[in-house]
Amino acid sequence: MAGSQQPLEDEESPLPMEDAELALAGINMLLNNGFRESDQLFRKYRNHSPLMSFGASFVSFLNAMMTFEEEKMQLACDDLKATEKLCESEEAGVIETIKNKIKRNTDGRKSAPSMMDRLQRQIIVADCQVYLAVLCFVKQELSAYIKGGWILRKAWKIYNKCYVDIHTLQEVYQKKITQESLTSDAANDNHIAAEGVTEDSLNRLKGAVSFGYGLFHLCISMVPPNLLKIINLLGFPGDRLQGLSSLMYASESKDMKAPLATLALLWYHTVVRPFFALDGSDNKAGLKEAKEILLKKEAAYPNSSLFMFFKGRIQRLECQINSALTSFHTALELAIDQREIQHVCLYEIGWCSMIEMNFKDAFESFERLKNESRWSQCYYAYLTAVCQGATGDVDGAQNVFKEVQKLFKRKNNQIEQFSVKKADRFRKQIPTKELCVLASIEVLYLWKALPNCSFSNLQHMSQACHEVDDSSSVGLKNLLLGAIHKCLGNSEDAVQTVPRGKILLLQAKEEFTGYDFENRLHVRIHAALASLREVVPQ
Repeated sequence: MAGSQQPLEDEESPLPMEDAELALAGINMLLNNGFRESDQLFRKYRNHSPLMSFGASFVSFLNAMMTFEEEKMQLACDDLKATEKLCESEEAGVIETIKNKIKRNTDGRKSAPSMMDRLQRQIIVADCQVYLAVLCFVKQELSAYIKGGWILRKAWKIYNKCYVDIHTLQEVYQKKITQESLTSDAANDNHIAAEGVTEDSLNRLKGAVSFGYGLFHLCISMVPPNLLKIINLLGFPGDRLQGLSSLMYASESKDMKAPLATLALLWYHTVVRPFFALDGSDNKAGLKEAKEILLKKEAAYPNSSLFMFFKGRIQRLECQINSALTSFHTALELAIDQREIQHVCLYEIGWCSMIEMNFKDAFESFERLKNESRWSQCYYAYLTAVCQGATGDVDGAQNVFKEVQKLFKRKNNQIEQFSVKKADRFRKQIPTKELCVLASIEVLYLWKALPNCSFSNLQHMSQACHEVDDSSSVGLKNLLLGAIHKCLGNSEDAVQTVPRGKILLLQAKEEFTGYDFENRLHVRIHAALASLREVVPQ
């Protein structure tokens, strides 16, 4: 996805096939490591049809979500708005007109397909709205959440209407087919097919709307609990099961978004569920579904770097760290022309190395990200410094800690705020190897990676925590020891802190604001209180 290249729109060249088939081919090309070719295909034909324009905008959106670079996020917003503008059309009367034509059996060769096209455009507009909302949410600001909520409200209304309309059309179609089979030769008198309304076209549109509808519900599941009441007031629900069911339908359809629905399901099961603790303390929930999806799609995407990446995610969550490292390294090699995929693979390699307490390899991965990635360089610099110090090179680490402040660019980004605050402490106080190891364990704890650690590595981490004798780190040290004991199954040692811990959790939830990762921590506090009830029933 070479987003920096100039557009290749070619308004003179006709589409080599139906736009729906070409768009699906373009997405499959992307998933099979043809990132550059897919990008060029969509940009070449982006002005030929709404579907091709949407494909180009999706590639831009995917680039933004992989890098979180400000300029690419802005480019994605501009592209999505351009596609939305292209698709603008009147909504009223579309379905009524189609149903009337079907009932009258008039020749609709010119008009009916345009009606189906208008329905397609409405779905694309809603999809663009969802992606714009996601781009708002990743800013993690209250105003952005509110703005994203209003955008989703518009998308929800379109999805709901299109879903009902398409379902109605399917019923009308089936009724008409039944009538024709009883009164005449369907092969000679299939007016519905002549009008462009076929079972395949309706099923494809149902898949198209189901993708956005399902992704919409998963977006709602990402909204922090303290904002859910506001979201509900905007007029739409958040049914997670309905969303997953819709994505499953979309993934089996012939729409261009079928492969994207598959990726969305893998992303949800292997990233969202464990990260947001949607299943409480069950860190392996969703892995069965994810493995079934990979097995089912293996033949279609045998060498896909993205599918290999998700395979690595599953293995990491199953604590098969060596296998996960192999998968991530393979994905890294397969994504030779895709810098963003390489970066997410490097990030996972760094994490797996930290889990193994192999700080040398972790340092090399994060240092490469610090030098190559334009997303949150100060965060990568902090991870680089922590791992470098953990190897024993505390002088080199301190130099990198000093770089963190210089690389701080986004004042409203919680990850960068956290990195700067932590690095500032090490910048003023010469770090020790023990404190850097403790800092690495803290990062693993923050991103819920401790449950992915092996028994022996958890024991090494426990020992490393005990070796820290810095008085200012006593609180962090005991917090991490409690989390490690819980992962080791040492309930008695962990429970010693439960009463006091519960009081502090409630206090953090109800009495404090403006701290690091506030929205994310509210989600974690809710999950932590639930897990405490498991350990010590009320």
